[in-house]
Amino acid sequence: MAARTVSARTFAAVGAVAVLVAGLSACASASDDKDPEHRSFAFQGDTLTIDADDSALEIVAADGNRAGEVEVTRWFQGSVALGSDPEVTWSIDDGRLKLRTRCSGVVADCATKHRVEVPRGIAVTVKTDDGSVRAQGFRDALEIRTADGSVRVSDSSGPLELHSDDGSLRADVSSRRVNASTRDGSVRLELGAVPDLVDTRSDDGSVTVDLPRATYKVSAESDDGSVDVSVPRDDASSHEVTARTQDGKVTVRTAN
Repeated sequence: MAARTVSARTFAAVGAVAVLVAGLSACASASDDKDPEHRSFAFQGDTLTIDADDSALEIVAADGNRAGEVEVTRWFQGSVALGSDPEVTWSIDDGRLKLRTRCSGVVADCATKHRVEVPRGIAVTVKTDDGSVRAQGFRDALEIRTADGSVRVSDSSGPLELHSDDGSLRADVSSRRVNASTRDGSVRLELGAVPDLVDTRSDDGSVTVDLPRATYKVSAESDDGSVDVSVPRDDASSHEVTARTQDGKVTVRTAN
């Protein structure tokens, strides 16, 4: 009889979890949050570090922001069953904006997105563990590092560094110096100004570099894939381009 009682209780528990999972089967999306939170953070310094653990990020250089203030908008959607309530926090200290999401339990489904508006004249470094990053409008130095997520940069002209352990990299910029590397993902750069230095690498993915018409010193290699370089080449050129991948096609060409 005892064995039958335990079996019944186990079945009931499993059934309860199944119901909860079914209720959360539609994954949370931060965009479902129709009432995002806003906050202004006082900031003094030349470089802002954005440190996020689990959030999609949109980083914008904003002309309209008041000097000494960083504007942040946060969207959050999610729920936890059989666990502690989710928690999202934000703070700034010593030039570091920390964005944190805590969401854990037997059944947990959360999504967070942040939009960070940075005044002109401030260099930005972004470090995130999990989440895509989009950035636009930067004239100052921009560095983005993500452990897991794609990176997209547009309408920027300052020095650019992009690094991802697992994610594709895309940039449509006029930066004179670009360094882009990923362990797993493709890389595509579209440059609107003749660069001084481009260094782009992928361990597993194609690499494509579109350049303005000029003569370049080019080093292009693929361990397992074709290499197509169609820009004018001169090893004495001061415009240096390196494009390498271990597995994938490498293309260096003049933009249309």
